[in-house]
Amino acid sequence: MDAKVLIESFAEFAKSKNVDRPTMIRILEDVFRAMIRKKYETDENFDVTINADKGDLEILRIREIVDDNSEDIWDFDKISLSDAQKIEPDFEVGEDVYEKIELEDFGRRAVMMARQTLIQKIKDLEKDLLFNQYEELVGEIISAEVYQILGREALLIDGEGNELILPKGEQIPKDRFRKGDSVRAIVHKVEMFNGNPKIILSRTSPIFLERLFENEVPEVFDGLITIKKIVREPGERAKVAVESYDDRIDPVGACVGMKGSRIHAIVRELQNENIDVINYTDNLDLYVSRALSPAKVTSIQVDKDHKRISVFLKPDQVSMAIGKGGFNIRLASRLVGYEIDVFRELSEYEEEEDVDLEEFGDEIDSWVIDELKKTGLDTAKSVLTLTKEDLIRRTELEEETIDDVFKILKQEFEQ
Repeated sequence: MDAKVLIESFAEFAKSKNVDRPTMIRILEDVFRAMIRKKYETDENFDVTINADKGDLEILRIREIVDDNSEDIWDFDKISLSDAQKIEPDFEVGEDVYEKIELEDFGRRAVMMARQTLIQKIKDLEKDLLFNQYEELVGEIISAEVYQILGREALLIDGEGNELILPKGEQIPKDRFRKGDSVRAIVHKVEMFNGNPKIILSRTSPIFLERLFENEVPEVFDGLITIKKIVREPGERAKVAVESYDDRIDPVGACVGMKGSRIHAIVRELQNENIDVINYTDNLDLYVSRALSPAKVTSIQVDKDHKRISVFLKPDQVSMAIGKGGFNIRLASRLVGYEIDVFRELSEYEEEEDVDLEEFGDEIDSWVIDELKKTGLDTAKSVLTLTKEDLIRRTELEEETIDDVFKILKQEFEQ
């Protein structure tokens, strides 16, 4: 293979991979200089000129002529007078010899290895470019096409044919993809795995929801409305705290849109995930009340030292505050940064008829009573107003223990 064929085939391959001309020339020169170093031990006195368009290659070995008896005769950049005159009889001591080295002088095996090295360098460069391209897109929404569904992940390809991964854990539980579907997700992270860039997407990240708001709500995109915090249970429920620095703009109304037009587009993308948009405030009591929407809070007690909040509601509001599967209260707790405990507000009559937990000391172990009191449950009825699931979530008690407590307390009121 001569230099022209080698360079032209490489240039064509490089262009197909969108490698710019300066980079292509640099790679070619690096490979040829590596060949020179392998044969001559150094490339310091070699001049390499490449014309990728014409496929031309010129390698010149430059050496200074010294007398045959000179001590420098063995230096890499020196040549004896007698050897120089074999190249050109008119040469004299002190002149420079420019000797042209042909690609064939390196041997067929070295040329074939150079070709493989060039191809590998382009592939490595392509991987680096892909990694850098997507690293800059982390946190941004992209669209890609599904081409294979595996057990633990969906494989997608972008417009340039690059492979992207959407793991099962980053999919909304209600997502059902088929080959050829167009999917929107954010670039979650990019990492190198065995020398190859691994691009991981996500549809469950709060950032995905934030980007959807930016796409659907111009005021968010323009910065007139700020998203302070987003918490999600993907596919079930999300809470978004928003704030406007312009008194003329209602941040909640702008995000929801006329008759819900803006929020509906986001809800559809998230497989009908319920989205509560609330107005952010520095007033913690008010913020908690809004976070527990649609439930209406009667009163709030804040324990800043232990980062816990006790919320009291009318009996018909308790289930709404907790929400289906406990999603509402869990999300509200994450949104405000406090553990929220919900209590049913007792009427004056109920309070008179209630019994302090300490009175059940003969039937309920003291450590169980202490565990209940840690969460603000100090009377029999305050415990009975909650479900077993609530107590499991709020305490460290086992299910069997809670069943025994319920049985003992209910017997008291039945008597």
